[in-house]
Amino acid sequence: MKKKAFITGIAGQDGSYLAEHLLENNYEVYGIIRRNSITEHQRLRLNHLDNKITIEYGDLLDISSLENKIIKIKPDEIYNLAAQSHVRVSFDIPHFTVMNNAIGALNLFETVKNHSKNSKIYQASSSEMFGRCVDEDGYQREQTRFEPTSPYGCSKVFCFNLTKHYRIAYNLFAVNGILFNHESPRRGSNFVTSKVVKTAVRIKNKLDDKLVLGNLDSSRDWGHSKDYVKAMNLMMNHSKPDDFVVATGETRTVRKLCEYVFKKLDLDMDKYISQSEKFMRPEELKFLCGDSSKIKKELGWKPEYSFESMIDEMIEFWEKNHDKNVIEY
Repeated sequence: MKKKAFITGIAGQDGSYLAEHLLENNYEVYGIIRRNSITEHQRLRLNHLDNKITIEYGDLLDISSLENKIIKIKPDEIYNLAAQSHVRVSFDIPHFTVMNNAIGALNLFETVKNHSKNSKIYQASSSEMFGRCVDEDGYQREQTRFEPTSPYGCSKVFCFNLTKHYRIAYNLFAVNGILFNHESPRRGSNFVTSKVVKTAVRIKNKLDDKLVLGNLDSSRDWGHSKDYVKAMNLMMNHSKPDDFVVATGETRTVRKLCEYVFKKLDLDMDKYISQSEKFMRPEELKFLCGDSSKIKKELGWKPEYSFESMIDEMIEFWEKNHDKNVIEY
């Protein structure tokens, strides 16, 4: 009998790659998306999966919709990927970010506790939880203290601890995936990697003439979403529920990202890049670099993409889509 998986946030970057991975592993895949007035663009990342997955409208803040769907589906695995996930935007809409991320997760855990205790739950935690704190060797790992520097990071700390609480108090199979930054051609174009690649390609094609960014000296550990969703599934099929850091162990500044992309496109980045306070955070998170030795040792996970191959794939994608109103994933 096929396993059933239920994905919140299925229409996002991670949700779409996870749906593909689960289908390849003989799952039945269900998901919810929040209703959007522009329905034509809401499922773009999932169009190629029509008739293979089941999607309905739902919202983490509407506990009745969660209860109805989970009672009906009886999923073996639940992946909670839905969130207000843009860190810079979380400073502009902190109440919505915290309500959606934290109370949304609470609603999901309560639903499982009350109606589907045998369902395993994956909670999408984040490297943003570490914030200011870095271990002496320059890495962040499962034992590193949390000192978040944004409303988004704070909301994810709540969700992380909520997951551990429901695991211990109610004996739920609940896991935290502490994922560092992960990108792909399906990354929203208001996130820095896609913004840099898309705009550079448009500059190359004379459709834009500048790229405006925030802090160029922030360092991030960037991996590929396709690699990271495989880690999610490995955690859910582990012999016991646990928490795992997923990262590449390499860090680069936004400036280095720009240098790679503009050089690849044979452009002089200094002619086109400027900085604006608009894209600065009230409190900057300067450095992230993850130690994923635990998941590599215990679950055998390892990334297939390098930073360069990931960015090359994104450049190729935007070269095909830079002038289109409807993106072809």
